Amino acid sequence: MDTPLLLIMALLLDAALGEPKWLWARLPHPAVLMGRAVAALDQRLNHGPDRKWRGVAALVILVLGGTVIGAVLSLFGPVVITLAAAILLAQRSLVQHVRAVADGLRMSLAQGRRNVAMIVSRDTSEMDTSATARAAIESAAENLSDGVIAPAFWFLIGGLPGLVIYKVVNTADSMIGYRTEKYLDFGWAAARADDVLNWVPARMTACMIAALSGGLHQWSDIVTDARRHRSPNAGWPEAAMARALNIAVAGPRSYDGTIQPLAWVNAGGRVPLKPADIDAACAILWKTWGVFLGLAALLLLL
Repeated sequence: MDTPLLLIMALLLDAALGEPKWLWARLPHPAVLMGRAVAALDQRLNHGPDRKWRGVAALVILVLGGTVIGAVLSLFGPVVITLAAAILLAQRSLVQHVRAVADGLRMSLAQGRRNVAMIVSRDTSEMDTSATARAAIESAAENLSDGVIAPAFWFLIGGLPGLVIYKVVNTADSMIGYRTEKYLDFGWAAARADDVLNWVPARMTACMIAALSGGLHQWSDIVTDARRHRSPNAGWPEAAMARALNIAVAGPRSYDGTIQPLAWVNAGGRVPLKPADIDAACAILWKTWGVFLGLAALLLLL
C-alpha cells in the first residue's frame, strides 16, 4: 500500500481519536518507552572521559533500535503501520493541550498557569495573562512542527522506520540536548541530529502557516525573525505564527528563576494577548494540518 495513503489514514485516525486515556492508563505510551531508553543510556554512558563520543554511541544505539522496531512492525502490514504512525503523531493532543490553556485562563490566571506549565519548561508562577497566552502559542507553533509535520514528513521519506527514528531522536534531544555541564558533551549528538531532522519540516511548517494567513509577502521578515531565535528550527514556525496573528512572541522569560534576555520575534506585533489569541492559533494548527493532509493526497494521486 502506498506510503502517502497510509499517512493519510494515520493523520485522520490521530485527528479523530488523539491519545485515548483509557488505553495509555493501562499501557506505557511509546514515547514513554523511548524516554526510558534514553534515560537508561544516560545513566549508563554519561560519565567519565569522552562524553561526546559516548553520546554519539548512545544516539547510534537509539537510531539502530528505532530502525529495527520500525522495520519489524512494518512486517505486520498496513493496519499495524497505520496504527503505529497514528500513535506517534500528536495533532489532536497538541490542540487539546494548547486549548486547555485558553480555557484555564477564562477560569482564572492561576488555572491558565497550571495548564501552560504542562507544555512549557519555563517558569510559570509569575506569568500574567499575556505571558501565559504567549507561551501557549509558542508551544503550539513549535510542536506543530516537531509533533505533527516532522514525523509525518519522515514517514513519507522512510516509512515507519523513518518515523520511529525521528521520534526517538526528538525524544533524546528533549531529554539530553541541553547546554548544561551534564549534557553539553553527552547530548551534543542528539541535539545536532534533531537539528538536522527538523531543518526541512520547520521551514515547511512556516511556509504553510504563512500561506494560510496570506503572509507569504512577509517571508523575508519571517526569515529575519526566525534567525533571531536561539533554535535553528523552532524560530521558523514561531515567526510565521506571530505574523499570522500579528503578535509578538519569544522575548525575555524566566528559566529556573533566572530571566533570559531573549529577542522578540515580530517585535512590532501586539504584546497584550488574551485567550482568544490562543483560539486563533489552534485554528491555524488545524488549517495547517489540513494543508499537509492535502499534500499527502496530492502525492498519492501523483
